[in-house]
Amino acid sequence: MVSQPLISVIVPAKDQAPFIRDSMTSLTRQFEDSAAVEVIVVDDGSTDGTGELASAFTRRLPGLKIIRNETPVGLATARNQGLDSATGRYITYLDGDDWLAPGHLAHVLDSMSTLDVDFVRLDHVRVTRGNRVQHYAPQARRGVPLDPRNDIAPPTKSTMIDYAFAWAGVYSRRMADAGLLRFPDGLFTAEDRPWIWRLHLQAKSYAVVNSPGILYRRGVTTSLTQIVDMRQLDFLPAYAQVFSLVESDRDAELYWPKAARQFVAILAHHLNRASQMPADVAASLRSRAGGVLQLIPDAIRARTLAELDAKRLQSLRTIVATSGRSTR
Repeated sequence: MVSQPLISVIVPAKDQAPFIRDSMTSLTRQFEDSAAVEVIVVDDGSTDGTGELASAFTRRLPGLKIIRNETPVGLATARNQGLDSATGRYITYLDGDDWLAPGHLAHVLDSMSTLDVDFVRLDHVRVTRGNRVQHYAPQARRGVPLDPRNDIAPPTKSTMIDYAFAWAGVYSRRMADAGLLRFPDGLFTAEDRPWIWRLHLQAKSYAVVNSPGILYRRGVTTSLTQIVDMRQLDFLPAYAQVFSLVESDRDAELYWPKAARQFVAILAHHLNRASQMPADVAASLRSRAGGVLQLIPDAIRARTLAELDAKRLQSLRTIVATSGRSTR
């Protein structure tokens, strides 16, 4: 038996009754000694008995903790609640509708201990209506320590800063102690964007390692990616925070193009969906987007817009004109 958990797994879950048992069962299959893992389920205002279903695993997971919120506080704050309760030497996240292959965490921690890095990042399998597709982290070099700042640019290619899934990694306790694992409180979506930027800008080392597998369930009807309401617009304050991080960095000129291109691409995506949004959500998107766009330095913004493809540029034309800039 171990006195301190080897790893804390933070599981935010809201109305995940159909899936939470799969998640919890997978966590019982990670180590020979079940006391090595501390599982912290944050039941974020569920009305379907999610917390009670998770509690049934107490005997199989002796380190299990259940935190209950009477009303939902959102994914970011729920993860922070779990982080505040975590005591493990390492920390990771698992969404309440996902699960891990047997021995996944034990394998990853062996690699992490050998490499002695601040955090590791992992590939994942997307499961959509039973179909499984492997998705790889953008960094091809595996099993070697890397500088996380070197894997932010270039703006025109997919890099590790685009691979923002918090659950696709394991993090040293020292990252939590340094405040690098906290999410922006109150955000329901896009909370991982400022989080991944802070991690890559301020951590000292990381690695990408192969692992038995994270299984990520797609297309769940209760997922916020499937629900269109004001919470979808959290990417606007999220990128305001990203821009603040970049602006204060010693190499801001190097990273601004990537941050700007990310935001413009996501903004164009949401504007293309505006016709599917409730009228008040679409109006709020159009009225607020220009202000965030203006946070990008003029030269960077102009160059980013000039490099856009025609479809995205057309989506942004009204926003740019409203914010006082022409796309011509």
